[in-house]
Amino acid sequence: MSTLIQTDSPASNIAGRMAKKNAAESRPASPQVHLVKGGQQTQLLIANGTMLYKISPQTEEEFRVLLKSKDEKGIKNKLIDMGLDAPLKIDDEPLKSPRIYALSLAIAQKCNMGCTYCYADQGSFGGAMKSMPLNVALRSIDLLLKDCPENGKVQLTFLGGEPLLNRKAIRAATAYAAEKAAEKNISVGFSITTNGTLLTADDAVFFEEHAFSVTVSLDGLKEEHNAQRPLKGGLGTYDQIMKNIRPLLQIQRKMQVSARVTVTPANLNLLEVLEEFIGMGFHSVGFSPLLNSSNGKGEMDEKDLEQLLGAMIACGLHFEKKVLQGVRYPYLNMVNALKEIDKGTHRPYPCGAGAGYMGVSADGELAACHRFVNEPDGRMGDIVNGIDAELQNGWLESRHVHQQSPCNQCWARYLCGGGCHHEVLDKGRNACDYIRGWLHYTIQAHERISRLAPGWFN
Repeated sequence: MSTLIQTDSPASNIAGRMAKKNAAESRPASPQVHLVKGGQQTQLLIANGTMLYKISPQTEEEFRVLLKSKDEKGIKNKLIDMGLDAPLKIDDEPLKSPRIYALSLAIAQKCNMGCTYCYADQGSFGGAMKSMPLNVALRSIDLLLKDCPENGKVQLTFLGGEPLLNRKAIRAATAYAAEKAAEKNISVGFSITTNGTLLTADDAVFFEEHAFSVTVSLDGLKEEHNAQRPLKGGLGTYDQIMKNIRPLLQIQRKMQVSARVTVTPANLNLLEVLEEFIGMGFHSVGFSPLLNSSNGKGEMDEKDLEQLLGAMIACGLHFEKKVLQGVRYPYLNMVNALKEIDKGTHRPYPCGAGAGYMGVSADGELAACHRFVNEPDGRMGDIVNGIDAELQNGWLESRHVHQQSPCNQCWARYLCGGGCHHEVLDKGRNACDYIRGWLHYTIQAHERISRLAPGWFN
């Protein structure tokens, strides 16, 4: 590993310095290429195709001169000379009427918790609290399976609010989806995101039987979590959740239980949290910065995101050590980033929202994703009349990364896809430096791991 990993200085200090350096070095100098230093050789990232090449010091210097002078024609000619120029792999043509492969059901638009930052307005999505009737859930499943070919795959997710407030409908819908999918020889995956306060040992058995991916929202260790995620009466929830998840962690085989940590300026002790949760036996642990809350509380500003980048990199450096030791270390942000870089992810959208993935409200309205439930900007039709092709295709045309500024001039555009639609439409792009800094670091880490522990990618 590089000397950055082997030094005796505290990981947080190293990561903080790396974060500042990477944030500066990752700012866009060209939409065509990006230079990443941090391994034995500098790497050249070509945005078209998300291709990485190790280059000599002389070639690096030639590109630095071209980048400094903003000579885009010269950069293109240099790529041609190197035999690395290629036809555009992504043009301006948006997706058109893609079939759905994943639905999330707002099975309970209500919640027993009072998280102040909740994008769903504490579970109600800005309206009256309600549960999804079973017939709406079943009709949604019919829509999901309707156009899926034989031997195809679909994903069904239960969300809220707190979905376990409508446990009976979850179980009936799961059984129905499994039966109908089997009739068509379709593979169906199930997942649920829960606050953990209502989980039971019987839920653990049910989730294991149906191979659920279970995500538990935990905003750090006890003090931080209780401050951010209390019950509506103000009581803390950490101890209850810890008690409730033990049966799930103990029996997970087909089931996978993950922790999702929403990060605010008040809970930036990420490495401590990561170590604790992985030690508990979570299948994976991931962090998500709060960029958009319903009331503006707890959102990360530019300075907070600088600190977050350092904390994320500190976790990444620890991950690199574990990889070299041959230890499985399920830091989800790192694992996902490395896999995306390794396969050369190249996409015009950040996710499947409004395309292959949609959210369904308790009343059966279709939305671009779970975050757009009950919001006009993301309306996509309803489960009775189906997807509104005009709304969907208009969305896909307007949200294509080539239509987003300044994304269309950024080297990271096909890795990032333009950022979360909901966050961008509500708050703008205040996290670009953070996202690029993280990608810059993970490209560095990819080079080190590929060289020193290549088997990790198999």
